[in-house]
Amino acid sequence: MRPVPRKKGEQALGRSRGGLSTKIHACVEGLGQLARFILTAGQVHDVTQAQALLETVVPAAVLADKAYDANALLACIANKQAKAVIPPKTTRKLQRQFDRHQYRNRNVIERFFARIKQFRRVATRYDKLASRFASFVALTASLLWLQ
Repeated sequence: MRPVPRKKGEQALGRSRGGLSTKIHACVEGLGQLARFILTAGQVHDVTQAQALLETVVPAAVLADKAYDANALLACIANKQAKAVIPPKTTRKLQRQFDRHQYRNRNVIERFFARIKQFRRVATRYDKLASRFASFVALTASLLWLQ
């Protein structure tokens, strides 16, 4: 009997409130199609991956929730000559303005995640290795693009 090969490589698993999990950080274009994504462990904060997601993208506007309200990210968005549509945290001393009407379009990213989680393999993460899970996320996004 042959020994079973060990799965070696990065797993992108980390502890969060619900146990072991993986976060999918995604950049979605205006029609709800995936532009870029990064996998991290579950305990990694969202804003830490935002600049890496915007690295190769040339956006007209960046829509995000309050978790992305960080000076470094706002400066990165300004350097790209894009509009930051991010509500300020309530703990900011100087509350900045944002376009509330355009912020309503942020539901596009929420709908994208709802659609990819309809695929059971993404929702439950059957794959141990991060590379295999990332491949299936990309496959799922391309299937959604074809619909």
